[in-house]
Amino acid sequence: MTTFLGVPLRRHAHAPESPLRGTESFPQAARRELANPQLRANLAHATATIRAKRAAVVGELADWEALRDSGSAIKADVMARLPELLEQFEAAFTARGGTVHWAADADEANRIVTELVRATGADEVIKIKSMATQEIGLNEYLEEQGIAAVETDLAELIVQLGHDKPSHILVPAIHRNRTEIRDIFVSEMTGVVEGLTDDPRELAMAARTHLRRKFLSARVAVSGANFGIADTGTLCVVESEGNGRMCLTLPDTLITVMGIEKLLPTFADLEVFLQLLPRSSTGERMNPYTSLWSGVTPGDGPQDLHVVLLDNGRTNALADEVGRAALHCIRCSACLNVCPVYERTGGHAYGSVYPGPIGAVLTPQLTGMQGHDDPNASLPYASSLCGACYDACPVKINIPELLVELRARSVDDERGGMPGGWDAAMKAASWVMSDPKRFAAAEKGLQLGRIVAGRDRKISTLPPPLSGWTQSRDLPAPPAQTFRAWWRETHPEEQA
Repeated sequence: MTTFLGVPLRRHAHAPESPLRGTESFPQAARRELANPQLRANLAHATATIRAKRAAVVGELADWEALRDSGSAIKADVMARLPELLEQFEAAFTARGGTVHWAADADEANRIVTELVRATGADEVIKIKSMATQEIGLNEYLEEQGIAAVETDLAELIVQLGHDKPSHILVPAIHRNRTEIRDIFVSEMTGVVEGLTDDPRELAMAARTHLRRKFLSARVAVSGANFGIADTGTLCVVESEGNGRMCLTLPDTLITVMGIEKLLPTFADLEVFLQLLPRSSTGERMNPYTSLWSGVTPGDGPQDLHVVLLDNGRTNALADEVGRAALHCIRCSACLNVCPVYERTGGHAYGSVYPGPIGAVLTPQLTGMQGHDDPNASLPYASSLCGACYDACPVKINIPELLVELRARSVDDERGGMPGGWDAAMKAASWVMSDPKRFAAAEKGLQLGRIVAGRDRKISTLPPPLSGWTQSRDLPAPPAQTFRAWWRETHPEEQA
């Protein structure tokens, strides 16, 4: 028996692939990923481990719900005053010696970063993990321009060396196990010691040796930002490996690409998010490295400081009720780690750099849903609507509610024209269920299902067109007695 993954939105789409849009609908891609037992085993182990760690550290805080409320309120305030806060941030960052660039879309952001790198004469940059640069496809763009981008986050390095794509917001190589990582290092990394095993310490040492040469020779670094502080012009990156600290302090030029929604109004607001983020993402009380920079200090750290403020669909999302709520996301990935759909399919099935429940909301908002052939139009259906993502979200984004709203919009967009099989089935069900007599007759007909059900009382095969249902789900055998019959039998007084 396979796992049902939602309502497929018709046929294959042929839209060009991009970091925010794959070439297959979610059900098509998920069906392929589900056939990979190693992937499912890797995901189940990793997400279960992170869930247990998160539950332990969240349980230590008696005011966790109050923190979530505070985080939600701060993000709502940011969205309400975003233009004002962006101008405030620009003024403060510029006053401290930095340069602010504005990018309307991915192409403009990529061109800005490339020109800044070329101005230094460098042909290689080191990078700290950044969802914003993944979103715009910066690595690929730089490569086309003859500039090598070297990922320094261990998981990102594994993905890059493996010519792979990230499958998780926080742990991009979550779909890989230690043996697979060892094989990638041996085949792709220069200077690997002979006889490298899959022991985590040996793998970490190999990566450290490889990256140390890059850190010491790099003249330019590219980073993302977890937060930008409007009133001080400060940028903040939190991380666990120390590679970010090396990128942010050693090179002469530092270029940061940050989505415009990452702002916080004041430095004091950071207190709330530095409690919410590490507990929700890695299950730690505090992340090992927190780096903040507010400008240029002569003789200390990067002397040429830039930030590219990225729109890329965020302004459109901000103008929409669902999109505005999705922009509250702080990219902790807690919703991914509790999602039963993500745990079984992995991140590649979503076709976007933002997988999981929040990706199913955020991606369609950033790109728009361009008809039923658009793979992103299938993402709102990539959920069981169990509500676990809402419970886990540190800023209380009601993801199930947003998904339902996006599904409704998708259905409304499809109204009119020739009805398909699904439309006909829904209309037939509506006709039957709108009349008590018709419904009673249908109930009697359902009793035939008890005949075709097996000993396990499940119907696994039905003829077309009903086979479309049983291809992905078992149908339980109808009960021997309907509810109406039971009610008449147990409540004879109601029949008088």
